[in-house]
Amino acid sequence: MVNIQTVLPTMASGDGSPVFEDDGSSPHNLEKMTNCVATWEVALSDGVHRIEFEHGTITGKRVVYVDGKEEIRKKWMFKLVGKETFYVGTAKTKATINIDAVTDFAYEYTLEINGESLKQYMEKRSKTTNTWVLQLDGEDFRVVLDKNTMDVWCNGKIMKTEGEFVDDGVETHFHFGNHDCYIKAVSSGKPKEGIIHTLIVDNREIPQIS
Repeated sequence: MVNIQTVLPTMASGDGSPVFEDDGSSPHNLEKMTNCVATWEVALSDGVHRIEFEHGTITGKRVVYVDGKEEIRKKWMFKLVGKETFYVGTAKTKATINIDAVTDFAYEYTLEINGESLKQYMEKRSKTTNTWVLQLDGEDFRVVLDKNTMDVWCNGKIMKTEGEFVDDGVETHFHFGNHDCYIKAVSSGKPKEGIIHTLIVDNREIPQIS
């Protein structure tokens, strides 16, 4: 999901990427006006990460924030276009912001994850992960199953799990404090649908988020 936050005029680009227009402000005023020209939210196994990007189109300044923490700061860049690469999350997933000129005074910003556009990456990821959100004892939990590795993540941490074969499939057991949980994998019986994964917490099925 791309969310544009800028106090300067913007115009839409063909693929929905943020575009920033330079209004010719002086370097003195630009520092106060630039702020974030683009923000993205990236859902990974360890949680949803927020990426923010500042770009000074006169000074060339580039600043990248991940979850509010400054990852890159470059104060003066003679070349206004280019790219910035950094890493996101526990697994150090590679991310790249591409800066391209649309006109002499407008710039387009696109985010790549592991060498793919954000849209392509998230579409592929949706096929290899399942995500559930629930609340227990007044606390929010986000559970992610990586179907390629069968790793289970909860609120950014990999859970200790135990697999068990049952008559109709496989159960992957783990715990939230005193709560018994497992993800059950059963065949859908349909080649296109493959395996169906269901999260059970204290004998209660948790709906999967879309």
